[in-house]
Amino acid sequence: MSLTPIENGSVTSPRGFRAGAVHAGIRSDTPPDVLDVTILIADGEGTTGAAVFTKNRVTAAPVIVSREHIERAAPRAVVVNSGNANAAVGPQGIADARATAEMAANRLGLSADEVLVCSTGVIGVPMPMSVMRGGIEAVEPRADGGHDFAQAIITTDTRIKECAVTVQIGGRTVTVAGAAKGSGMIHPDMATMLAFLTTDAAVEQDCLRRVIGRAVDRSFNMISVDGDTSTNDTVIMIANGAAGNPAVSGGEDEAAIEEAITYVSLELARAIVRDGEGATTLIEINVSGARSDDDARLAARVISTSPLVKTAVFGNDPNWGRVMMALGRSGADVEESRVTLHFNDICVLRDGQAQPFPREEAVERMKRPDVRFDVALGLGDGAATAWTCDFSYEYVRINGEYTT
Repeated sequence: MSLTPIENGSVTSPRGFRAGAVHAGIRSDTPPDVLDVTILIADGEGTTGAAVFTKNRVTAAPVIVSREHIERAAPRAVVVNSGNANAAVGPQGIADARATAEMAANRLGLSADEVLVCSTGVIGVPMPMSVMRGGIEAVEPRADGGHDFAQAIITTDTRIKECAVTVQIGGRTVTVAGAAKGSGMIHPDMATMLAFLTTDAAVEQDCLRRVIGRAVDRSFNMISVDGDTSTNDTVIMIANGAAGNPAVSGGEDEAAIEEAITYVSLELARAIVRDGEGATTLIEINVSGARSDDDARLAARVISTSPLVKTAVFGNDPNWGRVMMALGRSGADVEESRVTLHFNDICVLRDGQAQPFPREEAVERMKRPDVRFDVALGLGDGAATAWTCDFSYEYVRINGEYTT
């Protein structure tokens, strides 16, 4: 199977998708050029959809309402706001999320159940519904509106995150695309991260759910910026069938659409980590030789959340003992005498024995924008990769001043 990336692609690159965004002023202190209310719609009937939501027990109202809606109907549209998470505000938050879906549905000629709602921003502040109404009424979805959609969903992000590819399925060229936001409060466990995936492929509902579940596990569920799982984490995928392929239900076609969805998801996930609040370095942790893939995932994720590992990378300090510490407390099966560890291709530990290594060269390699740890456990065939970023002084400043 061959994927072809689309230069400057967006969530509206697949046929039959439109998006639009406006500045509504969800937060009164945002400049007038900041887009903060946006709508994504799939034209035509017969869509299928799948979503994965946060496991945080303090769950934002839009997540609760979107869970209800996707159980009742195939999604046709998503309305998103930035600047306010609509979380931890009690029953009024649920009422406001439902009203948001209804307003968007009326604007688009859909039923409320066909509209999913997402919010991102400050927790614990009631949603300004008169402002939201004005924003929804002003949005004009367009086929070229994907970039505006990606801009409108961001908060502390320093850049928009988009990706699109094509793949051949059933003799047709189909497109898979996505947009995501997130740079802080990132440790998805579906699992403030939002991701939206679109495709013009026809994909049967059960197949789409299988594929998106596996893609999320390999991508968004393997990243971490700060170890905090948001109240609003959501991944939504909509397929509209506009490419005209026979509906994907399994076999080679399922493998092809999964490859494309996973590619887009991985690109977006890595972009989130690279844009981590205050981040200077993207860190990749490869764990191999584990008893199982689950064990490898556990080890990789714990290493990725270690503040000591992340600060060592920021300081260009090849203090590999911190990686071993995190590995040992991860809960994965570890036999110290079998572990081999490389930093950026420099071996510092082999079969549990420390190795002499060129420290100055190791320090120089840790100054690169990408740092890689390869951890071989020597116990089996399990493997997994996680991504994180360093902890910098700027991370503390950004979060210390978030609401002030």
